[in-house]
Amino acid sequence: MRSWIVVLLIALHAAVQSGRSLADANKDQVGGTFTVRPIGVVQKTQDRTLIVLDKQYQPGLLGLEGFSHIHVLWWFDKNDTPAKRSILQVHPRGDPNRPLTGVFATRSPMRPNLIGLTLCKMVSVRDNVIEVEQIDAFAGTPVLDIKPYAPGQDSAPGARAPDWARPK
Repeated sequence: MRSWIVVLLIALHAAVQSGRSLADANKDQVGGTFTVRPIGVVQKTQDRTLIVLDKQYQPGLLGLEGFSHIHVLWWFDKNDTPAKRSILQVHPRGDPNRPLTGVFATRSPMRPNLIGLTLCKMVSVRDNVIEVEQIDAFAGTPVLDIKPYAPGQDSAPGARAPDWARPK
């Protein structure tokens, strides 16, 4: 808590000293852009789906085999164009019969930051390779991060969704 207060006080001081608003001064603290580097790639064959990490990240897999599922964060690299990044409203799942909806209320691949998220059932972990049952990403898709699915933290009892988002 204290570190957050210190950051806020530094930003407030910077704003007062420069005559700018706290929001503008905070942009200097947060930054407008940053770099995310892939840790691996999705590989697919007819009967297997693999998350192949760069060898340098293999030590980070220690203990992952104890989990049944993982969250895989990946990059929608096929949609990385200014036009597709500027789309902010879509018909969910490309179905014009569904209501026009903001991309942050959907799992659309068109969005300002092209981060995909898939919950995957793990088959195995070996060396720098995680085999999963399936992932909704193409072969060659860059993988940004992997996190274990923790039932006590990741489930949401009483979660709700609009009718269009429910399974048929």
